[in-house]
Amino acid sequence: MRPVKIITDSCSDLPRELREQYDIDYVRMKTVYEGKEQWASLDFEYYTPKELYDIMRAGNRILTTQVPTDEFERVFGKYLEEGFDLVYIGCSLKQSSSVNTGTVVAKKLLESYPDAKIFCIDSLNACIGEGMLAMKAAGLRDEGLDAQTIHEKILAMRNTVNEFVTVHSLDCLKRAGRVKASSAFFGNLFGVKPILIADAEGYQSAFKKVKGRQGSLQEVVSLMKENIVNPEEQCIYIVHADCAEEAGQLREMVEKEIPCKSTYTTFIGPIIGASVGPDTIGLYAFGKEVTYRG
Repeated sequence: MRPVKIITDSCSDLPRELREQYDIDYVRMKTVYEGKEQWASLDFEYYTPKELYDIMRAGNRILTTQVPTDEFERVFGKYLEEGFDLVYIGCSLKQSSSVNTGTVVAKKLLESYPDAKIFCIDSLNACIGEGMLAMKAAGLRDEGLDAQTIHEKILAMRNTVNEFVTVHSLDCLKRAGRVKASSAFFGNLFGVKPILIADAEGYQSAFKKVKGRQGSLQEVVSLMKENIVNPEEQCIYIVHADCAEEAGQLREMVEKEIPCKSTYTTFIGPIIGASVGPDTIGLYAFGKEVTYRG
């Protein structure tokens, strides 16, 4: 059996620590600001989190691109040459077309590597929810499963990723086309904070509104408490867009109310951050199957 390499992309928001721990690589998307393209590094090589989010706080927009073809060729080609089969877990196709591009590149590369296999998976998620599936895939690889079996198992668990995120407004998401139009009625009502989830089809959907920031933080904890499965066996991931103090507060709330195995706090990276905007904050864990369609 050929060894398996797990690959994700810039939307996974996996920090270097976790990528190294689970032996995961990623293909990079790009950000575009003032006409200048820059690689969307999950290690914040080109912008610090504060610099990135301060640009948006000043009213500026950062654009994003999908993974370029030559980036797929570089990363896929490297591991094919080393004798690996590949499992690429990418951002939801409802939010990025990178998985489609990866599939086209994979088909072309396999002409030169007929004994290899490449599986390109639409995660139906983004941010650390996508990253969680990549870590699960890495765990399955470490158990000795082949690429085909890993592919099948990840497809079966995509809708068990539970995301509960609150943003200050839907402006960035609407401009980026990342939230369903049917959710636009939430608008920016005074003092009302929308709660987002990754729905069953892979859309970002605003499905609830809560009065005030503190109320929205409590609501994401309550929703996670209600929907998480076997919390004592898993980590709850806390993500934030440059609001570390509130992330610490949210972590304390989680650890007080949910008997989870552990918590892990990380930044929302450049691609997702450009879509959700500064001060976004939320929770991710595996839980009940997501059936909601926005």
